[in-house]
Amino acid sequence: MEHACGGFSGEEFQKACEELQQFGRVGNDWQLLLEHEGFKIYRRLDEQTGLYEYKVFGVLDNCPPAVLADVYMDLDYRKQWDQFVKELYEKECNGKTVVYWQVKYPFPMSNRDYVYIRQRRDLDMDGQKIHVVLAQSTSVPQIPERSDVVRVNQYKQSLAIESDGKKGSKVFMYYFDNPGGQIPSWLINWVAKNGVPNFLKDMAKACQNYLKKT
Repeated sequence: MEHACGGFSGEEFQKACEELQQFGRVGNDWQLLLEHEGFKIYRRLDEQTGLYEYKVFGVLDNCPPAVLADVYMDLDYRKQWDQFVKELYEKECNGKTVVYWQVKYPFPMSNRDYVYIRQRRDLDMDGQKIHVVLAQSTSVPQIPERSDVVRVNQYKQSLAIESDGKKGSKVFMYYFDNPGGQIPSWLINWVAKNGVPNFLKDMAKACQNYLKKT
């Protein structure tokens, strides 16, 4: 399988670009979950797992696309601004670069961790530069599961960013994960309605500080 080798296909990058260009025009099987402060979140039930997958569309003002993509890729910097990061690093495993990410969960639940591959491409679509980052869970023997942390084995995310024509960015994000264990419905709903928009806002603030640093 191609993903196990650490790569994504050109078609997958192209699909993320197309989602961004359609910007909120989704199929009838997607339900509008939330519209708030310039963001729209849609969800669709994944029949196999009984969980939802999500699409997010929005605009981040005063956050240039190239800077936003750089901030998203900078794991060391993310430890400074993402309050839910417990542990985050890259590691070379079998000739591919994987990311280890442990997320803080509220007591008494166990933290979750992820091992995933990710790739970034900066594409030109009809003269418009689009930054795309794809990520998907993988497994490597060098990073085994821990007894006190729940490993998330089903995780997929796409991020596509382009200029909003001003000083900000138009953003498309797709995400799905299966956190395992017994997660209360209130927490799942909170993450869907608040966690992702808050993450994007925090990332926008991080962009402002990133610009000041450079």
